[in-house]
Parts: sequence; structure tokens; C-alpha cells
Amino acid sequence: MNSDPKSSSNPLKLLRSLRLSHLSLLLMPLLSSWQAGAAVALPSGSADAIRPSTVSAPNAAAPSVNSPATANFVPQLVIDIANQISVTTSPGLPALGHPEKFLPSPDPLAQIHLVLKLSERRVYVYDRDQVKTSFPVAIGRAGWETPTGKYQVIQMQHDPIWQHPFTGELVPPGSDNPLGVRWIGFWTDGTNYIGFHGTPNAESVGRPASHGCVRMYNQDVVKLFDMVEIGTPVEVVP
Repeated sequence: MNSDPKSSSNPLKLLRSLRLSHLSLLLMPLLSSWQAGAAVALPSGSADAIRPSTVSAPNAAAPSVNSPATANFVPQLVIDIANQISVTTSPGLPALGHPEKFLPSPDPLAQIHLVLKLSERRVYVYDRDQVKTSFPVAIGRAGWETPTGKYQVIQMQHDPIWQHPFTGELVPPGSDNPLGVRWIGFWTDGTNYIGFHGTPNAESVGRPASHGCVRMYNQDVVKLFDMVEIGTPVEVVP
């Protein structure tokens, strides 16, 4: 940019340097009034009037635009008026309206938790504090009771492979797999695991029949599998 002092003392060149054509049109009458020694009113909304720092006598000639008074005063006048116009003419921001449109949607599964009631042999699916649905289950038999307490889902598997707890034999997915079509683990001692799973022995559902796991009808465990995720709370109560 040209740093010629004469350019900076000329109000018209200064206005052109601002590259605000509408500001130039607004300030021209104001500068004319200033040269005549009249009070210059700010845009509507201002309670004060700007007067030049040096006012000529009524019969005195208007000061030259290159005079020291003009050179020292006009830049501040331009700044003040520009700031005032910026404040009074800037459009307000539109209302946000519906903020939920701009915020991430909450995860519906984050509000789901399970309560397994051993005495009822039934697992309840809660959405916050409301029961969403429930399913009948088989629980651990005497000596292999399903442990009570507060846990969370730690494993989820489609068509799981079952390992015999005593012989180590592996049983692949299929109609004879003791885990059925889904596995939802929620307890472990570091070696053994307990969880919800399907079963090929549908007649055992509703009874204390397992080694601690929670058996379900295959069609029910598929539904439950789709309702939970890793971390879903699981509470087992007597």
C-alpha cells in the first residue's frame, strides 16, 4: 500500500483506501458539514454529536483539507463513523431454531440396561426406567448358580464356537452347539465366562439347568443381541 503522507491526510483518498463504496457515500455529507464547522450527527441510535476539534469562526474560510487540523482529525473521524456504522448496520444472527438438528444424535443403546431376576427366571430389558421387553431364561443349577451383582456386556459373538469346560473339546457353530446362535458374555473370572446364549435344548428354558450361564430361546437371544452393545449394564438380582 502507498504510504505517502499526503495520501493519508486526504480524506477522500483515505475513504478510497477503505474500499467501502457505501461508506464513502455516507461520509461525504459528514465531511462537508465538518468543513463548514457544523455539528456532525452520528447515525441514528447515537445520543452524541461529533464536532471537529477546531471550529472556524463564522466568517472564516473553511480549513484546507491539507491543514494540520484536518490531517489530525479526519482519520479519527473516519474511524469513529466507520465503527458506528459497523455497529448499527450489522445484521443480527438468525435464531438457532431447533438445536437438535445440529447436535449429534444420542445413541439409543446407551440408555439400555438389563436386569436378570433369578427368582423369576426372566431377563428384563430397560430403556432408562421403563421396561421395554423381557424374555424367559434358564439359570445356573444348584452348585453352579448364576452369580449376582452388577456387570456389563464384555463379549458379543454371532454363531459362537463352544469349548467344553472340562475336556477342552471345541464344538463348531451349528444346530448342536450348546451356545445356540448368539453369545453375550457379561462375567468372567479370567478363565471361565458366563453370559446369555441360545440353546438347542429349548425345554430347559425357565428352569435352573445350566453351569451358570443364562440360556435363552434362539429367537429371543437374537432379539436381545440386537438391543445391546459392549458396555451395556447387566444387573443380576436374586
